[in-house]
Amino acid sequence: MAVIRGKKLELPVIQGGMGIGVSLGNLAGYVAREGGMGVISIANPGYAERDFWDDPEAANFRAIEKEIRKAREIAGGCGMIAVNAMVATRSYRESVEKAISAGADAVISGAGLPINLPGFAGAEKTALAPVVSSARAAAALLKLWDKRFGRQPDFLVIEGSRAGGHLGFSQQELKEGRAKPLEQLLPEILAEVAPFAEKAGREIPVFVAGGVRDGHDLARFMRLGAAGAQMATRFIATEECDASPAYKEIMVKADQSQAVIIESPVGMPGRALASPLIREICRGRRIPPRRCTRCLTPCDPQTTPYCITAALVEAVRGNWQKGLFFCGADVDRADRIRPVAELLASIMEEWREEQ
Repeated sequence: MAVIRGKKLELPVIQGGMGIGVSLGNLAGYVAREGGMGVISIANPGYAERDFWDDPEAANFRAIEKEIRKAREIAGGCGMIAVNAMVATRSYRESVEKAISAGADAVISGAGLPINLPGFAGAEKTALAPVVSSARAAAALLKLWDKRFGRQPDFLVIEGSRAGGHLGFSQQELKEGRAKPLEQLLPEILAEVAPFAEKAGREIPVFVAGGVRDGHDLARFMRLGAAGAQMATRFIATEECDASPAYKEIMVKADQSQAVIIESPVGMPGRALASPLIREICRGRRIPPRRCTRCLTPCDPQTTPYCITAALVEAVRGNWQKGLFFCGADVDRADRIRPVAELLASIMEEWREEQ
């Protein structure tokens, strides 16, 4: 059982953060209610607000507070409520600080190295977890946090190459199958974490993500030293997922052959379903943004192939033609829609079979 900043995580499962609008307060709250860590994506959570396109920052800040409050009410004091924050977003610092002030138990941060995260207002009272995809990145971050802030992570998430969304590997590594598997990354990163855990006088739990399909995989990685696993795509196929029913049905019907590597406007490779939008972009078509919220630091609206915010909003509403549907490589495991409690019970039963 992982202990994170004095709180016991009853289930060794983190529900991965999925934006835009896929994992908000409802999904996160029900995962926490079962004893896991529910995660709210703070990538444009205010997309449904009336003033979103005119004042996205205000809409997002309201939504962050609302969704954290909702998750806490559903969880009823069980589990943990975290947020997932992308370093690549323009309002990264402000959004994280809003989430901390709203009472998030933890901040999980990737899509870039969160080198300044411990210096954010309120960070000293909140669990902080970087997302890394290599021992080199883990070592650099651990040393920097220790030197600059005298702080060690409260836990880490290792995101492997089979994850969905933005990935911490090169296009070439992914397409040629040369990215290190989780089985190799885990011991390398555990070795980097060990001296910092000793210095902190406590454990620094390490969770694996990307390619953890079920409780059998969870048990296998825990035998290798992981504290647990972060799983995302399977939680889309739950009754409590915040996405539309149409979005969930698209994921349930998808198979592995539809999950492809794409180049995101963020400037990073990612994995998504080969939707009509993705096929058009791959053929060289550019879809100029109609509106821009200036959401991503690396994105230039004058040259970006398409607006990732608009595409993700269309996806969460179930628009197959115009949506960007991020997913893990094992998307076919999200085979039917069921309650969160049933999914977690199934995963833990599989885990117990391996003990």
